Amino acid sequence: MNLEINGRRALVTAASRGLGRAIACALAAEGAEVIAVARNAELLRALVDQSAGLRGSIATRTCDLADASAIAALSDVLAHTEILVLNTGGPPPGPAADVSDAVWIQQFESMFLSVVRLTRLALPGMLQRRFGRIIVVVSSGVLEPIANLGISNSLRMAVVGWAKTLANEVAGSGITVNCLAPGRIATDRVAQLDQGRAQREGISVEEVERQARRSIPAGRYGDAGEFASVATFLAGAGAAYVTGGVIRVDGGMIRSA
Repeated sequence: MNLEINGRRALVTAASRGLGRAIACALAAEGAEVIAVARNAELLRALVDQSAGLRGSIATRTCDLADASAIAALSDVLAHTEILVLNTGGPPPGPAADVSDAVWIQQFESMFLSVVRLTRLALPGMLQRRFGRIIVVVSSGVLEPIANLGISNSLRMAVVGWAKTLANEVAGSGITVNCLAPGRIATDRVAQLDQGRAQREGISVEEVERQARRSIPAGRYGDAGEFASVATFLAGAGAAYVTGGVIRVDGGMIRSA
């Protein structure tokens, strides 16, 4: 299937590892000209090395998504961005009741306002070209709250509300806005969460993973490349009529409709 991504200009945030990295590589493999954004310059350099030989290209920019001025410094590339993948790192785990005002504000800045600011800079060019793909990586916690992830469950729900509202506003201009909800994808973040649960409950990481696999009809954790394939499809021409959705990539883990 020709996704018609060849030559499209894409920007992927939190792209130095995990889901963001996989999406950046998948888009470049389809011929996109990708700007990979993250804080860690060393990991970004490794990503560029890894991308050698792909059909498209990957260039990098360092940016702390919690810093409004750093996001503003990306305005030159965002003005020409046609595919915007909004991925933010996971916040600290813990119950919702124990979060201080300072942490709520800090995480709101990096997890919600960063998404709004990046989109605000990219949207005028998309509207002018009458083409755009905005893909927001959220979490299965927006469908079924995940224990001990109070901040993530709360703020990613806010992102979904924003994204669905924006989708309705720009659908007539050839721009789609969708959220992707990963389940148990084998990334460093999920490994850290598994280790944290093992410590809290006094069981082995292997037991945590075994219990998690039992809760997934597919019987395994997903691969970041499988998640990236769905994101890449949403970025393509064939997904022009898919907008306002929260699309699960979870092996059937969430049972609700």
